[in-house]
Amino acid sequence: MSQSRKTNRDHAKKTQRPMVEDEVIASQLEALLTPAITAQENYYRQLRLRDRILNLPLMVAAVLTLLWRDVAGVTELTRMLAREGFLWCSPKTVSQQAISQRFLTFPAQLFEKVFKDLLPYLRTNCYTRNNRPIPESIQFTLEKFQKIWIVDCSTLEALFRQLKSLEDVPKGQLAGKMGTVIDLMTRLPIEIWFNENPLI
Repeated sequence: MSQSRKTNRDHAKKTQRPMVEDEVIASQLEALLTPAITAQENYYRQLRLRDRILNLPLMVAAVLTLLWRDVAGVTELTRMLAREGFLWCSPKTVSQQAISQRFLTFPAQLFEKVFKDLLPYLRTNCYTRNNRPIPESIQFTLEKFQKIWIVDCSTLEALFRQLKSLEDVPKGQLAGKMGTVIDLMTRLPIEIWFNENPLI
């Protein structure tokens, strides 16, 4: 009797339609992110990036939309942008190739800086809202230490190589290694690292 091959859900092709955008959540995200995005405008210019259609506000909106609305890929994202827009971006006609190339070349540190600008607000918000009771083990640990940090590192799996721009990447090459330090009380990151070398 032959054994069925185990399916890797990360590699399975998504066939469902993206979730509908919730207007209330979309407006909250816009209010939260606009100051952080605006704060990076000088750094954006220092990197000599032109203020073209696929600029920082649109790229942040694109990444959030991919994750939040479970968009199957860049092709569907391009259709959404042309048909209805997303978050704070009005409809725009851009080629799928242009968006794919922009994702590959857009500086990751811009996303990192936007996220780190948000962290103080998120921490304050975390401490001011009603929290669940703290487990006894954590209460005991906090009597001995001021902070409880947890660390996790992962080696990222091989690139899918589905884009033409990735055709020359060696097959099976791991995508790098990342590590995160998280505050156990807020569940927010203290620091995040990424290295392209998966063997470090």
